[in-house]
Amino acid sequence: MPSRTRLVVAGLGAALALWVAWGLYVGRTTARVPFETVAELDGVEIRQYPQTVLVETTAPTAREAFGRLFSYIGGDNEGDSDIAMTAPVRTDGATVGMTAPVRTETEGDRVTMAFWLPADYTPDTAPLPTDSRVSLVVEPARTAAVRSFGWYATAGRAAREREQLRETLSGRDIDALGDPVVFQYDDPWTPPFMRHNEVAVDVDGATLPAVESR
Repeated sequence: MPSRTRLVVAGLGAALALWVAWGLYVGRTTARVPFETVAELDGVEIRQYPQTVLVETTAPTAREAFGRLFSYIGGDNEGDSDIAMTAPVRTDGATVGMTAPVRTETEGDRVTMAFWLPADYTPDTAPLPTDSRVSLVVEPARTAAVRSFGWYATAGRAAREREQLRETLSGRDIDALGDPVVFQYDDPWTPPFMRHNEVAVDVDGATLPAVESR
């Protein structure tokens, strides 16, 4: 093999190793929204989430909404506090690849986006936003059905996973509360073969007795 070719191959190998190392680092160091898996059925997890606190805004674009929320966690709050970001990224109607926990819902030409705050924040201890367009939201404890999938969470792939989740729940007579959303756990630089995504929907706990407990 010519020396130049060997150098190119070595360079590509080193770049791939660094890329994978970055994905491993981000996956291990990013805090995640806590939950407890209480049952599994046909590739779907039934999870219980505790009460969580989010910071939320509505804007004309996802970029503008993200900018407001990123400013909040960067210190644009009454305590001038830097706040760590957690995973997953949550999207509904649009795929948003961010490094933090983001929930994005689109309605018409408006985007509502929210970051989950770390678990040690409560409604009483989370710093108040200084931007009047940003607000704190308390999400009560809930039960959700979650289906995992890999690679990029493209619109088509997410739609197929949503439909599979609906079919699984319908086949088990479990009532979904609302429409499934997408959770993304990785930043844009994580290799596609290391990415972890989920579709999730809240479910009616009263319809869960038919589920086999773990």
